[in-house]
Amino acid sequence: MSVKIEIDPGSGFCNGVVSAIRKAEAELEKGGILYCLGDIVHNSDEVERLRAKGLVTITHEQLRNLRNARVLLRAHGEPPSTYELARRNGIEIIDATCPVVLALQRRIKQCYDTRKDSCRIVIYGKTGHAEVNGLVGQTDGQAIVVESEADIDKIPTDRPIELYSQTTKSIGGLRCISAAIDSRLNGTTTLQTHDTICRQVSNRVDNLRQFARSHDVILFVSGAKSSNGKILYNECLSVNPHSHLISNASQINPAWFDGATSIGICGATSTPRWLMEQVRDSTTDTLLKSDG
Repeated sequence: MSVKIEIDPGSGFCNGVVSAIRKAEAELEKGGILYCLGDIVHNSDEVERLRAKGLVTITHEQLRNLRNARVLLRAHGEPPSTYELARRNGIEIIDATCPVVLALQRRIKQCYDTRKDSCRIVIYGKTGHAEVNGLVGQTDGQAIVVESEADIDKIPTDRPIELYSQTTKSIGGLRCISAAIDSRLNGTTTLQTHDTICRQVSNRVDNLRQFARSHDVILFVSGAKSSNGKILYNECLSVNPHSHLISNASQINPAWFDGATSIGICGATSTPRWLMEQVRDSTTDTLLKSDG
């Protein structure tokens, strides 16, 4: 039986991640040690590929003890305290912050600098996520982070609320959070919701759902740390119950393909194209063995 295997042409690295990896590779070609503050992308296979080229991943704790070195800041962005620490320690920053994230940081900082005593800044995002840490840092740690409707009770309603979003959250999620906050206010104050979600990410949802519907089985390739990956995988699962989340080709289960005539392979904004191609090739080999 012939089985169609297709890689989603819209999946893979977003522009911010592409730019960060290109900067890392360009710096590595110059020789010497290049450090990266945190995983350059939430995909362990891509991190390992760049580690083999010489990229050394460090933590914020290790950064404090570093002197006179080159450090790349990944697309997620960093709070002002990181730049200040680098200045004190004589560290050369290679800044690969995504332009979309950088613009959001500036918006939040401007809001905080001009209205910190007259509003509450709220960020819809994942607590502890690198991007969210960078956004909260623009407010001297004063912004309130909400992950779900269960968190909105911790927002004081004594001042107008300015709601922003982590760039990789879903539009639907932001709308739900906004509506939940608004219903709690009961006319006591105002809510201004700022749609700061990256359209390159959010626009993938409809296309990905269509792609998932068009195949019997979906292999969604994503690193375990990717928030965007979890969101997009659940979109696939919502329209195709035969969707499977894997990190790489080693996790493929041949039983998934029983009776399938078409298999779709897709991934997160942090999933490299070469990894999806490996999954495609491994899937092909698995089907050939089962036919044999």
